[in-house]
Amino acid sequence: MAHTFNIPFGDNQKLKQIMDAVQKDTRLQTFWKCSNMMAIDRLAYTDHGPIHVKIVANSALRLLRILTKNNVVPNIVKDYDLSNEDAEVVVVLAAIFHDLGMTVARDGHEEFSVLFAHDFCKQYLTSIYNEEESTILTSEVLHAVLAHRPQQQVLTLEAGLVRVADALDMEQGRARIPFESGKIDIHSVSALAIEQVEILEGTEKPILIRIMMSNSAGIFQIDELLKARIQNTGLEKYISVIAEITGEQERKIIDKFEL
Repeated sequence: MAHTFNIPFGDNQKLKQIMDAVQKDTRLQTFWKCSNMMAIDRLAYTDHGPIHVKIVANSALRLLRILTKNNVVPNIVKDYDLSNEDAEVVVVLAAIFHDLGMTVARDGHEEFSVLFAHDFCKQYLTSIYNEEESTILTSEVLHAVLAHRPQQQVLTLEAGLVRVADALDMEQGRARIPFESGKIDIHSVSALAIEQVEILEGTEKPILIRIMMSNSAGIFQIDELLKARIQNTGLEKYISVIAEITGEQERKIIDKFEL
């Protein structure tokens, strides 16, 4: 079953053309299905399929557009004299492909994702760009895919945005499957505390990430996971994060926790 992506491509006709192809690509859709078979059914892990990659793609695109609106120059523009529209293609494609390696294994899935992404880049880019341009975009997409691995050095703005966007998919649905299957730990409990994540234009810095929590356990998601994804990306100077607890009382997530 095909999944609607609803990427706001705006005036970017290259991105529209790619998204039209994505919508019709049975092979890619099936890879996402296989990713979730591994992640959800076999590992009792969080969603790594079409819903997740759609969230990441939209978040990465929004982050990039806020930065370019504030005159921040993507690497593909600065280093190769291409356009902001091409940077949008890079972050969306990297987001779409970043977890395909889950079809092989959880450990090292980033490297496997690079292999799959190379094949799909050739499929999508060669009909839109000349050979030199498609090769450049492929290189940038592959770096961004690999760089969503936490220990990987981030060398481009676009790669940093994909890494941060991946971490921003933290609303409580991300933990629902492992939590309900009995996996009660700080990761699942803290993720259940995250009610809403908003990407806004900031005042002191270009980007404000506003996180609404029902329980202070959500601080773990922000301090241990999101902060680590932002650090050492070069994005620290562009992003502010504010976390707030909704309601007058914290929502109880678990009754008791025993070792």
